[in-house]
Amino acid sequence: MKSLLLIWVIATFSLACQSPSPPVNLFNGQDLSGWHADVPSMDTVKKKAESFIVREGLLISRGMPEGHLITDSSFQNYRLEVQYRFASTPGNCGVLVHVSMPRFLYGMFPKSIEVQLAHQRAGDFWCIGEDITVPEMEKRRGPKNKWGATEGKERRIINLTDGSENPAGEWNTMIIECFKNTIKVWVNDIVVNEGMDCTAEKGQIAVQAEGSEVEFRKIALTQIKR
Repeated sequence: MKSLLLIWVIATFSLACQSPSPPVNLFNGQDLSGWHADVPSMDTVKKKAESFIVREGLLISRGMPEGHLITDSSFQNYRLEVQYRFASTPGNCGVLVHVSMPRFLYGMFPKSIEVQLAHQRAGDFWCIGEDITVPEMEKRRGPKNKWGATEGKERRIINLTDGSENPAGEWNTMIIECFKNTIKVWVNDIVVNEGMDCTAEKGQIAVQAEGSEVEFRKIALTQIKR
């Protein structure tokens, strides 16, 4: 009897350690608490329209002026759920993970791994000062001697499929799972990218303003415990 009780206690403890934490909404639907904007052109022209606003319960990336909305906190080992759609004409945007040094690239992009939201290219990786490895690297990134994470290098890693997005105007759900040095991405329940040996394992999270207006209705993070 004592042996059975001990087994039950060990099993229960093990399950408790593996149970997921409740998700935390990084966007509260009311304001931009917990975030700060980095828009380089605002350094000199203060009267420009804000790049990021809250409208009718949605986080809006207006697309211009270009910049990033960055979490105040850093995160490690998590699943990030992002529900988004292009407000009118589909275009470009992205979610950045493992964000650290601001304005690292071209005086604009923070050091990070970008997960692309651009229409019909959702799930591409862009290496911005950080790097990552995927299967079939030369097929998906180009010649090895051109790889890199800085200006003039092959920084884009093409996703596994461009057929994962819903029609323009409809909501999409992207899941980004960052665990240790791996990153895995789903778009509407389809695996669109998976990388390993990432040069960063933690950092802030950012949303881009990069030319197109995008609406976000959910940005929620769940810690991974394994």
